[in-house]
Amino acid sequence: MYDINIVLAYGVTFGILLMSILYTAIRYIYIKELFYLAYCLMQIFSLGYIITYSQLFFIPVIFEDIFLVFATIFAIVFAFVFFKVEFIPTFKNTKQLLYFTAFFIFALATVFYHYVLFEYLPYSVIYFLLFISVIFNINKGLKATLIYVLGWSFVCLFLYIMQIKSLYIQSGYIDLVLIAFAIEAVLFTLSLANKYKELKLQNLNYENMLLHQNRLAKSGSMIVNIAHQWRQPLNSLSYILINLKSKYESDNLTKEYFYKKFNQANEQLQFMSKTIDDFKDFYTPSKKKEEFYIKDSIQKAFTILNADIKQKRVNVSFDFHANEFLKVYGISNELSQVILTLIKNSIDAVKNENEPFIRVDVSSDSTWIKIEIEDNGCGVKAKDIPNLFKAYYTTKKEGFGIGLYLVKTIIEDSFMGKVEVKALKKGIKFIIFLEKSF
Repeated sequence: MYDINIVLAYGVTFGILLMSILYTAIRYIYIKELFYLAYCLMQIFSLGYIITYSQLFFIPVIFEDIFLVFATIFAIVFAFVFFKVEFIPTFKNTKQLLYFTAFFIFALATVFYHYVLFEYLPYSVIYFLLFISVIFNINKGLKATLIYVLGWSFVCLFLYIMQIKSLYIQSGYIDLVLIAFAIEAVLFTLSLANKYKELKLQNLNYENMLLHQNRLAKSGSMIVNIAHQWRQPLNSLSYILINLKSKYESDNLTKEYFYKKFNQANEQLQFMSKTIDDFKDFYTPSKKKEEFYIKDSIQKAFTILNADIKQKRVNVSFDFHANEFLKVYGISNELSQVILTLIKNSIDAVKNENEPFIRVDVSSDSTWIKIEIEDNGCGVKAKDIPNLFKAYYTTKKEGFGIGLYLVKTIIEDSFMGKVEVKALKKGIKFIIFLEKSF
């Protein structure tokens, strides 16, 4: 007959391990980070070990060693993947070598005491590897790992001062290894919370980099658009100068005529200056959120693509079935980027059509603003639609699969909206939903 306290203690430990396994398994399914999988597998074998170790079930003792070996292997994998830096540093001078050697010896002593206390190798292995990773990479930003290492170090120091191991043995309490599982679960959860924040920040920085790179990738074609935008004003300036010269040489240049041509030239120069400002604003990264007129943001995209639209002879209609002063809250440049990407995709899709058209329609209700962008191009296959917004998925031979991924990211993250796509009998339609700014 088993002692009820021992059974309860093991039951709690089994529960802790099961929760840890489920938590890391779910995290791995959603985030696909290898350290979640490694930790999950380590805890699965740890559960097998503690079940065998408890002797509450009729399991051959040999399985205890098998579970321990596999738990240790996955503990090593987890430690190396969790902290993605070099474990072997380069030393610049003798002083630095002595400094690292002293801390390394201290780490060995502390980890040895950790193993003597709890007698569970996988956790001691993780503690040791993460400890030396902190020592050797102290200047690289280690918050998640530092929480784990300092947590275990504090526990070991406290237990050493209080001589808990001796008290446990003398008093006949349950094995300290059970406490190790509980402490590990707490420290891992705290470390993981900070690791998740780091991953989220890295992902945000990655998306910002993609957005900027996507703009730069299109800068070549945008320069062509600037050239097209400037061609007509340059021609007008040329005719103005020819007329002024002709009038001057024939002594027919009056003050009124001069100022008339001067004002015409100034208008052309202002148009060219505005074109440069539009392009400059579009390519300048901005993260300041504010209220802005949605119509202005869409028209900025049209301004940038105007030359491309004329060159490809695409019939574009822009219908604004809403208040002209309709506002949204966010970053104007980012919405322009979204509209530009979708219209540019449509221009590419309709280039082989006899009567190519693109329709942009804006409407609203009491809560939402709806932007529809439709074309009569080649469209997409039904099987491609679920994957269109995934990073690096593309249906174009020359595409990178970044544009639509960024469209979805910007609309959902920056504007808290949503974007949908519908395959038409001829062409495709994208629908963007944005919250009104009241």
